[in-house]
Amino acid sequence: MGDASESDLERAEGFKLQANEAFKAHRFFQAVDLYSQAIELNGLNAVYWANRAFAHTKLEEYGSAVQDATKAIEVDPKYSKGYYRRGAAYLAMGKFKEALKDFQQLKRICPNDPDAAKKLKECEKAVQKIRFEEAIAVDDASRPSVADSIDFHSIDVEPQYAGARIEGDVVTLDFVKKMIDDFRNQKSLHKRYAYQIVLQTRKMLQALPSLVDITVEDGTHFTVCGDVHGQFYDLLNIFELNGLPSDDNPYLFNGDFVDRGSFSLEVILTLFALKCMSPQGIHLARGNHESKSMNKIYGFEGEVRSKLSETFVELFAEVFCCLPLAHVINNKVLVVHGGLFSVDGVKLSDIRAIDRFHEPPEEGLMCELLWSDPQPQPGRGPSKRGVGLSFGGDVTKRFLQENNLDLVVRSHEVKDEGYEIDHDGKLITVFSAPNYCDQMGNKGAFIRFKAPQLKPDIISFSAVPHPDVKPMAYANNFLRMFS
Repeated sequence: MGDASESDLERAEGFKLQANEAFKAHRFFQAVDLYSQAIELNGLNAVYWANRAFAHTKLEEYGSAVQDATKAIEVDPKYSKGYYRRGAAYLAMGKFKEALKDFQQLKRICPNDPDAAKKLKECEKAVQKIRFEEAIAVDDASRPSVADSIDFHSIDVEPQYAGARIEGDVVTLDFVKKMIDDFRNQKSLHKRYAYQIVLQTRKMLQALPSLVDITVEDGTHFTVCGDVHGQFYDLLNIFELNGLPSDDNPYLFNGDFVDRGSFSLEVILTLFALKCMSPQGIHLARGNHESKSMNKIYGFEGEVRSKLSETFVELFAEVFCCLPLAHVINNKVLVVHGGLFSVDGVKLSDIRAIDRFHEPPEEGLMCELLWSDPQPQPGRGPSKRGVGLSFGGDVTKRFLQENNLDLVVRSHEVKDEGYEIDHDGKLITVFSAPNYCDQMGNKGAFIRFKAPQLKPDIISFSAVPHPDVKPMAYANNFLRMFS
């Protein structure tokens, strides 16, 4: 990146202006592409790097955002936006202590900027809170289960409660339909029944292996959905288009049920109630957002606290640790939330052997299953998210051959059409939250497989209206300051 000529500088500015327009129109992939062209022509302009960092942040590519913001700072150590963008990306990754350093530096560069002061103060509060929580934390293994301390039978239901009721121990279709209808009208479920559903689901999930085998009989079909992310009204639309889950119409929801969308509680209670009603009609896999650290930042914890109680926050965290990590359909199709591994030679038996009953670790097979992403080039590379890795088509092909499989289906990434086919057709990404976060303009999709061929039939759909509650309404204050 030597000295750029006059004409290069002008062309670079042109790309930047186009990129800014794409960004304003929420076309973030295009914005990244255009900023990259500007950087190629003039890599010594800190603004281009910081702007591309911001576009990466919008795409949840926080690892890449940190790299770009760092580059902006190297180019111009006094450029305040470099620290601001990097601090925001660290926050989104839950790296509060790293974020704090950047906001302290921001305050030094802009001592009189009230916004910088406010962000620094919020960041200090968040770090203090984390230090306090770490100081009083009990090791998970030695902590008694909150689920074991709850007796929902002893909770009285007030006579004036007019919502859905479970008679006895059986969750029926009538109950589920009434509950869904109440949720649609923004009414809540009595906490007695919420406890009953969550505890019953926990018991079922606990008994499952980490890798679940699914059999689809010849002539019947099976539907796989990707991330729903608290978009309850779009979930109902999937059921409108494709029928409610049942033994004859089975589904797999492939993780990231909660966070970001502000109807996450309604989504998770609906999925769990359907699981209670029809254990074979709906399968649930863990995503990277079914974890305490994510739920603390991206809204689920705040939403549960606001709509139910602190006890439910702990209970959901326990139940999320029981969710299986992967599913195999008819010994042919592997379905995981994120993707494949940093090492070759991983067998399905290795996935089966994972002890999953804890929060996701920062590395290893469980982490990679939940966090990895495919890349177009062969081999493996660092993750654009800063967790997990990126893996190429050769990695996918080898894994499938070694395990005698045909296809990997995964979710975890927003796609314009709701899906994307990669790695010579050996890998499909499916994402089921259309117009993600009310701003991405993408479609959602689900995949129907019909046995015996199991040829993927992909159906795309658009977003439907929802009540005026913004995404991230319950998220960490701190992150809301940046959205």
